[in-house]
Amino acid sequence: MDAPSTRGITRRGLLGRAGTVAAGSVTLAGVGMAGQANAATNQADAATNQANAATNQAPETAAVPEVATVPELGPLRITPGDIRYDSLLRGDNFRFVGQPDEVRVVTSTEDVVHAVTDAVRAGKRIAPRSGGHCFENFTADPAVQVLLDMSPMNAVGYDRAMRAFSIQPGARLGEVYTALFKGWAVTLPAGGCPDVGAGGHFTGGGYGPLSRRYGSVVDHLYAVEVVVVDKDGRVRVVTATREPDDPHRDLWWAHAGGGGGNFGVVTRFWFRSPGATGDDPAKLLPPVPGQMYFFLAGWSFDASMTKDVFTKLLHNFGVWHEQHSAPGAPGTGLYAILEIGNVNNGTFNLVVQADFALPDIKGQVDDLLAAVTADGAPQPAFQQGGPMPWLHMTTWPGDGEGGDKLFRRYKLKAAYLKKSYADDQLAAIYAGLADKGAPSQSAMLLIGYGGQVQAVAPDATAVAQRDVVMKAVFSNTWLADADDAANVKWVQEYYRSIYAATGGVPVPNDVSDGSYINYPDVDLADPAWNTSGVPWSELYYKENYPKLQQIKAAWDPQNLFRHALSIELPG
Repeated sequence: MDAPSTRGITRRGLLGRAGTVAAGSVTLAGVGMAGQANAATNQADAATNQANAATNQAPETAAVPEVATVPELGPLRITPGDIRYDSLLRGDNFRFVGQPDEVRVVTSTEDVVHAVTDAVRAGKRIAPRSGGHCFENFTADPAVQVLLDMSPMNAVGYDRAMRAFSIQPGARLGEVYTALFKGWAVTLPAGGCPDVGAGGHFTGGGYGPLSRRYGSVVDHLYAVEVVVVDKDGRVRVVTATREPDDPHRDLWWAHAGGGGGNFGVVTRFWFRSPGATGDDPAKLLPPVPGQMYFFLAGWSFDASMTKDVFTKLLHNFGVWHEQHSAPGAPGTGLYAILEIGNVNNGTFNLVVQADFALPDIKGQVDDLLAAVTADGAPQPAFQQGGPMPWLHMTTWPGDGEGGDKLFRRYKLKAAYLKKSYADDQLAAIYAGLADKGAPSQSAMLLIGYGGQVQAVAPDATAVAQRDVVMKAVFSNTWLADADDAANVKWVQEYYRSIYAATGGVPVPNDVSDGSYINYPDVDLADPAWNTSGVPWSELYYKENYPKLQQIKAAWDPQNLFRHALSIELPG
């Protein structure tokens, strides 16, 4: 094969297509803490003035001009006509544009309480937005009248009273990684997209490069602080923990994978790994890797990528994950992704990430590559690997974003896999991407999963899919709104062809296991695209859905917090 092409599609296009801390806490300054930095500066200035007065010393320099103090960002109301309004209407996916009566920029739990109270009294629909990376229109919905911009609430710190790490929902994953790394040398097994907001990522379960080793993000969730509204319209703040005797434990459970925008507004998360003991923060979450081993191998998606070659590579990748995804099994330290473009852009890559300190890490990766290229599958046209600093790997700007500054319109569909795709499904995957009529930015990902994720029971959190070994993502990204209908339809029909035997969707069986709520797809609730007879709720939540409905009835009985795939009230 020739060297792989780098035309058209990008890593970003492929992968896009995964107040203050409580009293007695320690907060890492400089990570979303501009207000605290200003306060500290003011205190330092006051102390300096007092010292000068006490010693009757004049300043060493001549007249210094006064500098106006920049006020802290407080709660804001941004309404139509404000020059800032239009820039706040969209999330990451520019297909969707909201039309709220106002955008409430909130900076504290108190601000959220006031905003929710105002919305309830006015009878207005409200929705919180942390990072704005929802694939569908859950926050950028014209029906939403009050949009809560949670982005200023981005503090990350250690709460001594809770003996857990406190993370506000507006923190981006890159900020979370940076704060935990610099402050305590710990981390969470969260996603590889540093600009994704914590609020949505955590509530939907969360996973990333360390999940096969340490589980899902919510497996480390200790508590949540949530602003809720009762049947009488009373707004209150509730803290719910995973402690067995906590009367609010069901609310914690619902936020451990039940998805965002369902029960109230989360204003703070606390994290501590199960079984972690003592008061040393450095021992309460997984240790941060010093370096990550990054490996890339590539094949050319051209005429030499025949159906037999293509399907063999995918099949082998799947079989390896079938054999190496039990908790603690050899290879569970490897996070591998097949990034596949199409015949028009020539992309077909294997990417592997792992803690560089793992025993014989290069040998483990070589064994994976040997398995992928077994049974006559071709060797890659190129391969390269080496260590990179952990913080570089996890905070590189834009990594994992959908599209780029121009290509910000996309449609993604996803699925869980218990084993490698069946032969007819592999043939359908190849047919769509090998078609020269395929959109230039169309692609798919096969993402390694399982490992320690499987060590948790399906009903221990709201994440029901615990025996899966991979996730699949099918996507298309484009530029102009005039092309929306054609590009969305291409992905819809392509996905339906892959799941033709089960009504166009990944019905749980020996191969498939539904889909991931953080990769929402409203088509699963559309009988035109889901003819399986299996409701969308079962595809996402399986047997956990009835319990989620009961929790919805208890904590959001008026169904104030809702979207196209929100938890429904019972009956």
